[in-house]
Amino acid sequence: MAVPVLYLNPEKKQKLDAGFAAAFGGAPERYFSAPGRTEIGGNHTDHQRGRVLAAAVNLDTVAAVRVNGTDTIRILSQGYPLCEVDVKELTPRADEINTTPALIRGVAARFAQLGCKVQGFDAYCESTVLPGSGLSSSAAYEVLIGTIVNHLFFEGKVSQAEVAQIGQYAENVFFGKPCGLMDQTASAVGNLVTIDFFDKEHPVIQPVNFDFSACGHALCIIDTRASHADLTDEYAAIPNEIKAVCAHFGKEVLSQIDEAEFYAAIPALRTSCGDRAVLRAVHFYQDNARVPKQVAALEAGDFAAFLKLVKESGHSSYMYLQNVIPAGYKEHQDVAIALALCEHYLQGKGAYRVHGGGFAGTVQAFVPFEILEDFRVGIDSVLGEGACHVLSIRPQGGVEMEVQA
Repeated sequence: MAVPVLYLNPEKKQKLDAGFAAAFGGAPERYFSAPGRTEIGGNHTDHQRGRVLAAAVNLDTVAAVRVNGTDTIRILSQGYPLCEVDVKELTPRADEINTTPALIRGVAARFAQLGCKVQGFDAYCESTVLPGSGLSSSAAYEVLIGTIVNHLFFEGKVSQAEVAQIGQYAENVFFGKPCGLMDQTASAVGNLVTIDFFDKEHPVIQPVNFDFSACGHALCIIDTRASHADLTDEYAAIPNEIKAVCAHFGKEVLSQIDEAEFYAAIPALRTSCGDRAVLRAVHFYQDNARVPKQVAALEAGDFAAFLKLVKESGHSSYMYLQNVIPAGYKEHQDVAIALALCEHYLQGKGAYRVHGGGFAGTVQAFVPFEILEDFRVGIDSVLGEGACHVLSIRPQGGVEMEVQA
């Protein structure tokens, strides 16, 4: 099925053109967009090469772009300093870990490894995918840069799924974050998809035939207003602890280990890895098995069964994965508060769960339309105005936009 063209409306074009002219002078030549994403099923399963259910959303990062004839990529994002990267220097730099230039350099480096002659360009970016929103602004940014390079200098030779892998490479190797591949794939490919990452070089990406707009529920993402600062160790502990479990079996990831074999080894694993690592592995097996059930429920039109599975996933994340409350936190348990509010205002309807990485960030809820306004008002009254975002699913992934007449 052909993906609809994404048009750039005149008002947005005018704003991008003005930003570009102020930053670089003159006018841009082309325009690109990459969406944020929402994880719908499979919480922390991607880094174990498991299954996920994810979708692109109607918030995006956009860029006005012009080739500049130099060896320097210059990118100015609204509200941030200018980033400059020399494409003649495409090796990881220690001083760029956890910085935006690392992502740019990493994407350019991977394209160069694939035979692309990366050149300099200027880009002015604006985004509605706010950092820390749980919709993966970093993945949208990586996919945007990859899509730009692919179209400007590589004749679109790599698929959008491969653009996602390039983004993951940049984040893992240059940025220094051991992320999985779900965020980038959902952003790059678009629409509602299920992904099986078992073959890491060739993930299986399948569209899911379901129209969320007709299910009687709104997709809400709730910003807990919690900070991700100082939580890097919490996020890294999840794959690191699971890696210790895998090492017991001489394997790389849990998807390579038979579930029955894992359960038989729990007495030894409790001693060698600790109980939290064991429980996090339990979550993986449970949530990984839920994803195809969610897909089947959606494609059968059984939304009630889907909602039940969403609730089960949320409970598993809270109890076993333990990515709701950071270790030792007492005064601030923002995600737990948001989950409690969802339970209260949903009144047994819909479904809710921790969304994405956890610990801070966001909660996801499927809210019946008839109680949506009361739900939104209730959430915002505690977490602040605008905390509850009502989203829709976007058909397009990372794309070059056409200017609307």
